[in-house]
Amino acid sequence: MEAEEKRERKIITIPNFLTLLRLLMIPVILWLALGRDENIAPAIVLFASGVTDVIDGWIARKFRMTSSVGRILDPVADKLTQLSVLACLCVRYLRLVVPLAVLAVKELTNGIIALVMLARGGKTMNSKWHGKATTVLLYATIFAHFVWVDIPSAASVAMIAVCVGMMLLSFILYTVRNVRFIKSRKEVSHE
Repeated sequence: MEAEEKRERKIITIPNFLTLLRLLMIPVILWLALGRDENIAPAIVLFASGVTDVIDGWIARKFRMTSSVGRILDPVADKLTQLSVLACLCVRYLRLVVPLAVLAVKELTNGIIALVMLARGGKTMNSKWHGKATTVLLYATIFAHFVWVDIPSAASVAMIAVCVGMMLLSFILYTVRNVRFIKSRKEVSHE
């Protein structure tokens, strides 16, 4: 048990290094997209960031390198990347403000709920299929708007609508799950 706790407290791990690398890729993506007005190069760096995310998760699970810091830092890196890239793309495609706003509200709300859960003695909960589906749809939408410079309005609106619909579904399902957890912890503490 002591070894488990010591492992959980580790900060310097390969997965945490890869997560830090993902955070450092954000300004590079923004510089390429905004400063150099590139399309393919920021998409390539974003793809590398996504691959790094998959690799760091695999290493953490496979080699038991999970840590408390990683559990917090990894989703922060994911959400900062998504929010930054969407905000960057809003310069070219104003309609992307809709998924940006929904994502910001969803993550802010879920972040507050996660803090309440932690304060009540709980731990962060694993992601579910709808969260993963949302991420896939969001990145598909982002990549399409990076690479397909002259994306037809109808295709853009359709992708955004599907993405936002999935985001809203995921937001509702996570919120219901997390509020139930908080209520159950509250009932246990009153007994």
